[in-house]
Amino acid sequence: MKFIDYLIRAVTWWNGATLSTMLHTWRHGTKVGEDEQGNVFYQTKDGKRRWVIFNGEAEATRVSADWHGWLHYTYKEPPTEKPLPHRAWEKPHQENLTGTALAYAPAGSIRREHPAERRDYEAWSPE
Repeated sequence: MKFIDYLIRAVTWWNGATLSTMLHTWRHGTKVGEDEQGNVFYQTKDGKRRWVIFNGEAEATRVSADWHGWLHYTYKEPPTEKPLPHRAWEKPHQENLTGTALAYAPAGSIRREHPAERRDYEAWSPE
C-alpha cells in the first residue's frame, strides 16, 4: 500500500477500517476467512467477538448471507469450515442500489424515463 492509502484509512471509517480498528485487529484478532468480494472476517482469540473489515466501501449489504449468519452467531462454524448448502433458485448477491440511478422505480413513478400512463383515476384540475 502507498502512504496515501494508509492516510486515507487512518481518517475514514467508510473506506476499509480506521487505524484503531486495524490496531485492535492486529492485537486481538484472528483471521477466520475471506469472502468472494475480498472482505476479511476476524474474531477474538477467545471467539467472543466477531467483525469484518471491508474491502473498499463499508456497506453492510456486501456481506453474504453465509458470513452474516456467522457474524451474528447464528452459525458456530464459519463458511470456510462448514459452507451452507445453496439452492438452485437463490440469486447471486446484488449491491444496494438505493439512491442511485439504477434503483428500482415501480411503474408510474416519476423517476422512470417513460412513466406508465395511469387510467385508474382522473387528475383534478381547477375550474
